[in-house]
Parts: sequence; structure tokens; C-alpha cells
Amino acid sequence: MSLESAEIMIVANRQSPEGVELARYYARKRGIPTSQLLVLDLPAKETCGRHDYERKIATPVREYLAHVSPSWRIRCIVLVYGVPLRIRPVNTDQAPDVREFKARRRILSERIENQAKTDTPTYLKLTEELESVRHHLKQLKVTRDRVASVDSELTVVRATSAPVDGWIENPFYLGFRNRPQAVPRADVLMVSRLDGPTATSVKRIIDDTLSTEKKGLAGNAYFDARWPVDDSATLSGYTLYDQSIHRAAERVRKYKHLSVRVDASPGLFQHGQCPDAALYCGWYSLAKYVDAFAWRKGAIGYHIASSECTTLKKKNSQVWCKRMIEEGVCATVGPVGEPYVQAFPMPEVFFGYLTEGILSLAECYMISLPFLSWKMVLIGDPLYHPFIPRALN
Repeated sequence: MSLESAEIMIVANRQSPEGVELARYYARKRGIPTSQLLVLDLPAKETCGRHDYERKIATPVREYLAHVSPSWRIRCIVLVYGVPLRIRPVNTDQAPDVREFKARRRILSERIENQAKTDTPTYLKLTEELESVRHHLKQLKVTRDRVASVDSELTVVRATSAPVDGWIENPFYLGFRNRPQAVPRADVLMVSRLDGPTATSVKRIIDDTLSTEKKGLAGNAYFDARWPVDDSATLSGYTLYDQSIHRAAERVRKYKHLSVRVDASPGLFQHGQCPDAALYCGWYSLAKYVDAFAWRKGAIGYHIASSECTTLKKKNSQVWCKRMIEEGVCATVGPVGEPYVQAFPMPEVFFGYLTEGILSLAECYMISLPFLSWKMVLIGDPLYHPFIPRALN
């Protein structure tokens, strides 16, 4: 069943009067009961500490949810302009096991440098051990990385036993069907954010969303891959997501809502090449928005890169989420830190179900998102239905 207004709770920051007013405005426009607006006293900054998140955000949200009747009624949380975006990292570089692995890496690197590069058993053993040490350090970095988005942590706020460190597999992700669930579905919430560089930009998102829903999103869909179509069965990492961009384009074509253009060359779309842009997915220009698009009202898109939602407020920042909102999009996705490519929503799932027109924006995001309690942020009205359902021809 598609998400409904009665299933949404809104969270605003009392220290941001503009945000509280936007929360009330959104509630009126969507018919969300005022009893489902929770106003908290939060830091008036984009980043908060882990302690502040637990004490000032997670705890009161849990308490609110515990008193909702029936308890399963709320399926989605909307965070509004003024609520912190990211949770400050905790330094784990000095943990004993990390120090031990780093010391071993240094020793092995020095010993290898002093060895002649031959196939001698000693050299091969040293290089094999060094690779193992590097792998363990990488795994420790993932499992102990506490840089997180407030949004992604709140998806599992009901699951009080969920681990804090590292990501958690999303039981709603279609790619994880028939796998054991790390967190029960009943404990998982959808989370979206109505946020942007200014309060004016957030109000524009709300108004453009409602306006677009009346007649449907029109225009062009742009998919910026790096390589040609590859039907190999063993794709992974960047190649897997690149091919998913191609498959997303094919799924959008099937519903014939939009004209579709795919670029499979190494370069990105450049200035003026993307008029009437309604949908977009591409990669990789790290924290450097490329002004290739003339966005249609109601546009949706995201750029696959590591830092694109580290800020929505910093004045001169060129991260894609901030700049896309400034230029007119209604919804976008991005991480607050290094997420690794496999943490992004799978393009073919997100855009395929979005253009089908049945599920809401937040539901399309949830079924396409591999990991929770991590770094990704969805910006936009979770109830947004940009396309009128249309049968395949």
C-alpha cells in the first residue's frame, strides 16, 4: 500500500523558527495532523555529536513513537529545515587493533621495499601478508565508521539493539530478498528530508511537488554512464552501478513518460546539453556540480559521488545536492561522507519504480537502498508521485 499522509510524523527544530513554520506549512498542504509534528530543541548546526543525536533526537523520537496508537501507524519521518544533517565522527585511529595493523603495514612495506622484486618465496609471502593487513584495515574502517546521516540512523531508531558502527542491510532492499534480516522490517522507518540552502528553497520544493503531481512530470531523462552496455554476469562496484544506469534508462523508456538520453562516454554532460531535465542519474564529479541542466519543475535526480550531501548550507559549496536544489530540483539523494558506491540507491530500481507511478518517492528510495544506519540522505517530499500510473504498451 502506498504511503499516506496519516503515516507520517514531522520533526522540526525549535531553534529554527523558519523550519517550524515550514513544518506546519507542509502539514497543512498534505493534511498531516498537527499531533504528528514533533518540535525538538536541537543544535542549530548541520552537524551534531553522537551524544546529542542519541539524547536530543533519537530518544524523543522513540518516546513519541511508543505513544502513537496504533504503534505501527507511523511509517515515515520527515525532517525539516533546521534539523541537523550529519553525526560527527568518532576518531577510531587510536584503537589498539587499528594501531597494531597500521604498525604491521608499515613494517611490511619497509621490508618489501628492501627486497628485490622477484618471485622468491619470501617476497611473495610479504606481499600476500601486506595485502591481508590492508584488507583488515579497510574492514575496520567500514565497521567502525561513525560518520552517519541523522536520516539514515533514524531509519532504525525503533531497533534499539541495532549496532551503531557500520552499515546495516536494509530488509526492504529488493536486492536482499530471501536473505536473513539484520533488522526486522517492522522496526524500519522511511526517512526523508525537506531541506535546502534556504527556507525559500524548501517552500519551493513543497509547492513545486504539489503542482507537478496535478499533471505529471514531463521533459527529458538524462543518464550519464561511463562505459557501453556490458551484459556480463560478474559485474561489481563501479561497473555494476554503471550498467544499472543503462538499465534505469531502459526502464524509463518502457513507460514512455519522458524522452530518454544516455551518454556512455567517459566525460560528463556539459553546460547547455540537458534542456528540460526531469530525471537525472550520473557520475563522477566529486563535490563539483556541472551546470549542464535546465531543470523542469518537479525534477528528480542524483549524482553518484562520495561527498554530495556533506552540506546543504555552506555558501560556496559545489556539492551536487545543494547545487541541484539551488537550480530547481524537487528531490535528490546524496551521502554525508564516503559511503562506498554499493551504498547508493540502485538506479534501475529507483527510477524504474518511480516512473511506474504506483509507489511514492520514499518507497522507491527504500526498496532501492542497500544499507541503513549509514550515510545516505533523501531530500524531497516522501509522498511525491511525479508520474501518473501508465500501462506498458
